[in-house]
Amino acid sequence: MSISVKNVSKLYGTQRALDNVNFEIGKGEIVGFLGPNGAGKSTMMKIITSFIPPTEGDVSVCGLDIWNDSLALREKVGYLSEANPLYYDMYVREFLEFIAGIHQLKDKKSAVKKIIKLTGLEPEMHKKIGALSRGYKQRVGLAQAMIHDPEVLILDEPTTGLDPNQLVEIRELIKKSGKTKTVLLSTHIMQEVEAVCDRIIIINKGKIVADAKIEEIRKMTEKMGFKRQEERTTNLEMEELFHQLTRN
Repeated sequence: MSISVKNVSKLYGTQRALDNVNFEIGKGEIVGFLGPNGAGKSTMMKIITSFIPPTEGDVSVCGLDIWNDSLALREKVGYLSEANPLYYDMYVREFLEFIAGIHQLKDKKSAVKKIIKLTGLEPEMHKKIGALSRGYKQRVGLAQAMIHDPEVLILDEPTTGLDPNQLVEIRELIKKSGKTKTVLLSTHIMQEVEAVCDRIIIINKGKIVADAKIEEIRKMTEKMGFKRQEERTTNLEMEELFHQLTRN
């Protein structure tokens, strides 16, 4: 398994952000990690990337354990956080060369050229990052996550704030990446996972409430009588869906 999560809990004081979470993701899968804001998605992703430790449980990525092999594990993972921290005063190419240096890549120029082409950044590569559109900033974020050719991609809300055209472009880029890598994509938008993912893991209040293929989840929600009122699911509708899944 590319990602293995066993009996993971995370406490912040008396608050339980994650409660005995278990799942596995195989090589080449694109998995949607779906849940409302505050459900524990970002916390779980930070644990998988070994940025924070769990209170209880074990996590391994590509056979590497977060407790004993955290540095080696990080080389196997590309991580795009929800905040997508970028240096706005740096040029696109300059920034990616900087990231390539952090990863100690032997041929930085070749790696940068390859990732710029893969992520469609050629038209903007000589611009400062601060001058880019939101969609191109997300492309730069994906490029920095992928420049060292990781086996696993962890993407936290990668399409937040994008317009419809940018959404399509980033989704296509993620699907292209998923052909050769394992991808875990967090979102609170059902349509997002339907458009990109093979499988959905649903989390609510720190607990996994569903883990199934897209079609199985769709049938499950239809059986429960859950219907979207609009093309884009509202927060109220999502809360109702998670409430029903928790009860079933």
